Amino acid sequence: MPRIVKRPNMFAPKQSRSMGEMNVTPFIDVLLVLLVMLIMAVPIKVHVTEVDLPGEPRIEPQFEILAENTVAITNSDQLLWNGNPVTPEQLTAQVTAASAMEEEPLLRFEPAALASYDTSARTITLIKDSGAERFAFVGSERYRDWD
Repeated sequence: MPRIVKRPNMFAPKQSRSMGEMNVTPFIDVLLVLLVMLIMAVPIKVHVTEVDLPGEPRIEPQFEILAENTVAITNSDQLLWNGNPVTPEQLTAQVTAASAMEEEPLLRFEPAALASYDTSARTITLIKDSGAERFAFVGSERYRDWD
């Protein structure tokens, strides 16, 4: 005679115990819907409106602009435009005026051997931001030998 094996019914109601975990599926569904709504509500940047704001007063160039101009930095980190001492603002005005000319003059950059690297880097950035396109490093061949 065959043996009958009784298996427990997994779907039968068990003793009534309270469930210890919270069902978070509806909570996640609501958060995903809110996230999608937020993404759709953010406006897309489609155009740019440029507004001319008042800036700093323009400083007119004080020195003559030649076919080749030299920006030098002394050992004491003083800026020179063709041998004349200038401030960074005056140098910006000089370079801007030179770069606005029909035929832009060559701008030669000549720092002294003991000039600060920070001052040199700031001056190069100032020249670049002023719109100069014809730019040359000169005088560095003097420092080829470190004896």
